[in-house]
Amino acid sequence: MTNMKRYVIIGAIVAIVLAMVLGPIFSGNTNSAEEDVVPAMFSFKENLATKWGDQVELSILIQKSGIEKLELIYNDSVFKTWNNPSGTLTYLFNAAYYGLGARNVRLLSTMKNGDTYVDERIVRVVSDVVPEVLNAQIVESYPHNATSFTQGLEFDGEQLYEGTGQRGQSMVAQVDLKSGRILKKMGLDATCFGEGITVLGDEVFQLTWQEQRCFVYDKKTLQLKREMSYIGEGWGLCNDGSSLIMSDGSERITFRDPKTFEIQRTIEVYTHQGAVANLNELEYADDLIYANVWMTNKIAVIDPRNGKVLSEIDATSLVKEGKGNGDVLNGIAFKNENAYLTGKNWIKLFRVKFVKSGDV
Repeated sequence: MTNMKRYVIIGAIVAIVLAMVLGPIFSGNTNSAEEDVVPAMFSFKENLATKWGDQVELSILIQKSGIEKLELIYNDSVFKTWNNPSGTLTYLFNAAYYGLGARNVRLLSTMKNGDTYVDERIVRVVSDVVPEVLNAQIVESYPHNATSFTQGLEFDGEQLYEGTGQRGQSMVAQVDLKSGRILKKMGLDATCFGEGITVLGDEVFQLTWQEQRCFVYDKKTLQLKREMSYIGEGWGLCNDGSSLIMSDGSERITFRDPKTFEIQRTIEVYTHQGAVANLNELEYADDLIYANVWMTNKIAVIDPRNGKVLSEIDATSLVKEGKGNGDVLNGIAFKNENAYLTGKNWIKLFRVKFVKSGDV
């Protein structure tokens, strides 16, 4: 009998707890559900995708009375304000106002009692340009040091500079193009993994992968002059004559002040289909950015004003002849009108020309 009483008491306690927890759900009480209703919300439930140049008519549903002010906020800017709204609202929305990429669009409802509510979506703006498909055609080949894990490649006049990676092996070097011989070099501390390089004025800039340090060398002696810091990873680096242009392995490209390394502006790189991530080594030529896309044989040709991919270069033809036992394609340099490509630990470096697909 004692055990039976114990089970009865336990069962009663469980029943009381369940009644307290589940009672409001099955009682028909809808007060809590009504409190969860957002006073104003977008009519579309999923995130929004649109194309550069298109305008989208947004439909906004007012679900509760008592809204004193309703604000449409895009990327932290107030695009539209309604006072005492009701019914269904519409707004012709230019999502490309802040360029390509993913941004937040929000409805902020301020109630007459001072309470605020937010309904939020993601808007993704893709390019309106279908990239032209080009192929890299080999014109001439040169020896390349197979121990060089190429992360940056750039000419300054006739002099070729190369930056390499791997901890304990990273360096920045002056290289003889025709022989592949290293003429002068400066090694990095063994704790640093070297990344992209660029030459601006009388200085060579070199990123590091995860150490968040940019080293600045004298371009003639390769002696370290100073260093700057940044947040995040460093991948590729080039310049347009006034700003340093940096990739971080995502679809973002950041323009930075060469004196302070402070961010000046950022673009996101997109085709008509979506973002182009894994942007690696960069080169600036003819007012365009050329970017290796890591783990592919492709180079994206990018409009630096807005991030649109104008062309995609397929360099697969170089792999069989130049890769050897090396790693991925990486390394873009221009000298006058000539383009040069190589890869990490490749045995060859190539002068190439870019031709339309089918003209190879």
